[in-house]
Amino acid sequence: MSQPNNPLHGVTLQRILEELVDYYDWEELGDRIPIRCFTHDPSINSSLKFLRKTPWAREKVERLYVGMTDFLRRQSEAADAES
Repeated sequence: MSQPNNPLHGVTLQRILEELVDYYDWEELGDRIPIRCFTHDPSINSSLKFLRKTPWAREKVERLYVGMTDFLRRQSEAADAES
């Protein structure tokens, strides 16, 4: 089933988390979403375990990811328009 309007379609939770950590780092990620797996000895594996069994936390992570990718897309479009 195709989901062309779903910004998360085809994106794994691991990729979402890795991109968020690359963009924000663990400290800022923990400030934005204050959950223990981001604030105390964070790792991709421990965070994935928690997020896979905690729907409310996963939803917050997915919303932050969609917001980040929208922001980066708008920035890129603005830079392209200036050139």
